[in-house]
Amino acid sequence: MNRKIIFNLAMSIDGYISDEDGGFEWIVGEDNNSLDTKEQFEFNKFLETCDTIVMGRKSYEDIPRETFDEFSNKKIYLVTNKELNINKDNVEIINGDIVEKILKLKKEEGKNIWIFGGAILADSFIKADVIDEYIIGIIPCILGKGRKLFLENNPTINLHLKNYSFSDGIAVLTYTKR
Repeated sequence: MNRKIIFNLAMSIDGYISDEDGGFEWIVGEDNNSLDTKEQFEFNKFLETCDTIVMGRKSYEDIPRETFDEFSNKKIYLVTNKELNINKDNVEIINGDIVEKILKLKKEEGKNIWIFGGAILADSFIKADVIDEYIIGIIPCILGKGRKLFLENNPTINLHLKNYSFSDGIAVLTYTKR
């Protein structure tokens, strides 16, 4: 199996990945399944394809602690320059040229590598054009303000829509590079 670097997260229709405080309460469907597709994106199946998660400090601080139970069998690389007291065996703090480190890791044997977020972390991978697959859930919400998914001055990256699904008003679009 060729390892892929996959960027997977949810965003509001207006391009935000969290509210200003890092909150995710708005990431909900609309309680309407009339347009649901037969095939559905299944997060747990996606998670099974990954053995490595890369996340920024803000994402690490913002996600609920119980979420880490789901990630207990994954290697987590926490990208930060700050000293943090981490008491989890599967979490390793990394910094410096993160893209280079993850590209080296990609060459090793293993499952896919999930770029969990946030935007600043993802931005370095987008600008280096090393993401193999983008899985973006579009939440039926105009958030108005918060943390943006895409920062400015990105290169043009042409993508191919590999798959899509709709569930409860949420569109999940999977793109690969052309």
